[in-house]
Amino acid sequence: MADQSSPTGPAIEEAAVQEFKANQLGEVIDPGHPEYDSARRVWNGMIDKRPALIARCAGVADVINAVNFARTRNLLVAVRCGGHHPAGFGVCDGGLVIDLRPMKGMRVDPIKRTAHAQGGLFWREFDREAAAFGLATPGGNVSDTGIGGLTTGGGIGHISRKYGLTCDNLLSADVITADGKFLTASPQQNEDLFWGLRGGGGNFGIVTSFEYQLHPVTRVLRGWVGYFLDQAKAYLKFLREYVKTVPDGLGLSIFFVTPQPGSYLPPSVHGKIIMAAVVCFTGPTDEGERVLKPLRTFGSPACDTVGPAPYLVLQGSVDPLMQASLSYEKSVYLKELSDDAIEVMVDRAAAMTSPWSHLHFVLMGGAISRVAEDETAFRYRQAAYDCYILPHWKNPEESDQHIEWARTTWSALQPFSAGGGYLNRHQSEDESEVPRVYGEAKYGRLVAVKNKYDPTNLFRVNHNIKPTVGESGSRS
Repeated sequence: MADQSSPTGPAIEEAAVQEFKANQLGEVIDPGHPEYDSARRVWNGMIDKRPALIARCAGVADVINAVNFARTRNLLVAVRCGGHHPAGFGVCDGGLVIDLRPMKGMRVDPIKRTAHAQGGLFWREFDREAAAFGLATPGGNVSDTGIGGLTTGGGIGHISRKYGLTCDNLLSADVITADGKFLTASPQQNEDLFWGLRGGGGNFGIVTSFEYQLHPVTRVLRGWVGYFLDQAKAYLKFLREYVKTVPDGLGLSIFFVTPQPGSYLPPSVHGKIIMAAVVCFTGPTDEGERVLKPLRTFGSPACDTVGPAPYLVLQGSVDPLMQASLSYEKSVYLKELSDDAIEVMVDRAAAMTSPWSHLHFVLMGGAISRVAEDETAFRYRQAAYDCYILPHWKNPEESDQHIEWARTTWSALQPFSAGGGYLNRHQSEDESEVPRVYGEAKYGRLVAVKNKYDPTNLFRVNHNIKPTVGESGSRS
């Protein structure tokens, strides 16, 4: 076989490739492998990148070996778990993909209410193990999202208002740094790294294991309360006042969506744009019924699926919205739900260019806002809402119009922005946007962590925090 080469990286000698494969317990996939195309595919079908090698890591030793191999050969590195980021950070052209998906070990301590989880787990796998003990931690709302990217980017879930962000429930992390060292980051060890991992993304190393705080969650009161667009503006104005009175146990998202067959919503709303309150109440059912009554009795709902259900059922309820394979996503934190913001949101929802697209916003506050701003790298804890703009479509020839809808909608919401967006759900074409999202003080602190743990910017296939030291620190 000829040497591996790429359009963006150096050629890798065949002898080096064979030695690398021999030293990996897990499989190493190259472009000649029959599974190469499936292994390089990520969730967003817009992404079509061709790595030189994909290392399916069986354990920590494989990750260390892969990091050392990439560093010594100046290879571009992408780290893969769920592969769910819309920008396709789980794959790269010409470099090495370090694929954690075979690493799915998890151990729950039901007495301490903690879990040790390897970095290759999806949220559906994590949730299932924790649920066996009647426990949960705030996690991804789409079940095949990887725990790693979501946690290091912050992690906003259905029960975050009650128990905080995913990163707020991180107790420690085992990390392989750019020099191939194994470190544990916690409030007692490598505290600066622990701070950066909670909101700074994958900039500082590869987390091979996470330790989480768990909480007692078994059944919740959950469901969708949907309205047709002619009631949307009045409902949102009602909602603006309603949320001022609700307890932390209520998780709430508002979706503008066109339900399709196969969704959890009744056929009467299929193919029509509706605005739906997606609710999750964690606590006694009778209290939840009381709290949700105003939400469910406003006007004339087009549908109401609210009822008690296991937490696991809730966690898969948004999956049907992800049927289309092509995607482009933007995010903006909102200061408030003003009349003008409502007008823009409803008008832009009515202008959606694909039946698989959706525009939605998540109620923040509660436990999210009670964590001190400087305690983690995550920013915008005081924002009222986190708004997502998510066009999804199936025909590649239609891409331009759907992306234009997203960008136009994002721009129209900027006058109401708290200053940034949630990077876990955001695609950016502007490198200066990352420093702006974190703010000057927090970004400076993140750069200091980057300088210490990844001075040559080995881990740069992400929303990159560029180091200011190291010979390769300025590489893009």
